[in-house]
Amino acid sequence: MSNDSSSNTHLALITKTTSLIAAGDIVGAESALAELADTDGDKALMVVLDQLAPKDILAVMREYDDSKASVVNMLVTPEQFARAMVLEKQYKDLTHTHLRNMVNAVVFREDADPVEFLTAIGDLEGGAEALANYFAEKWSRIEAFARTGTFDATEDYGPTLTDDELLASGYVQPRIDLDEVADRDWMQMAWLLRYECRDLFIETLLVLRAKARAFDLGLEETDESPAEEDDGKFETSETDRGKATPAARNSDEESAI
Repeated sequence: MSNDSSSNTHLALITKTTSLIAAGDIVGAESALAELADTDGDKALMVVLDQLAPKDILAVMREYDDSKASVVNMLVTPEQFARAMVLEKQYKDLTHTHLRNMVNAVVFREDADPVEFLTAIGDLEGGAEALANYFAEKWSRIEAFARTGTFDATEDYGPTLTDDELLASGYVQPRIDLDEVADRDWMQMAWLLRYECRDLFIETLLVLRAKARAFDLGLEETDESPAEEDDGKFETSETDRGKATPAARNSDEESAI
């Protein structure tokens, strides 16, 4: 296939994929991307992914179904993934279930270096907040891990390190080996953050603390600034069942067509 023909094919696929996502047909969009990988190879799909808007990549990835492999999850680069992940808060998913499933599926995929993904996430504004959302349901366990270096549930209710103590604890040696917590889930993620991306771990925990204080004060998580009172956050009653996606909303992240 010539370069011109290939470019036209990619352009047509990008247009089709974006339209399908905007219409809420996530399955159709992913099928179209998978078909490209089957016919033209993984490299062709990677070219297209690099031209799709991060919000569109996110719409496909967050509908992750562990019963089948997703070609997007398998091929998305750390940088592409990070750009999509920081947008996930726009979905009002209070339990962050989709976020955690999506992150685990990509960061812990067979050929990946999780630290590359964490580094890319940490390099972006909003990266620590996205990771804090990932850990939101495990906040006390992460605090205990910061204090004790273990995930012993009996330690969850001890005194919290002050911010200064947290900063000073950044370079302690691990008390447990990575192999002991290689669950391809939040414990492995926390271990990698604390010992491989130490500054990002501290930043993430500080964001978690800020969110906890806001919750205790009865502040809505969406009340981050007056400009965000109508900020395009999305209800997930439909998207959680894969029936619709809000990707068609106006956004700074326009599809690159």
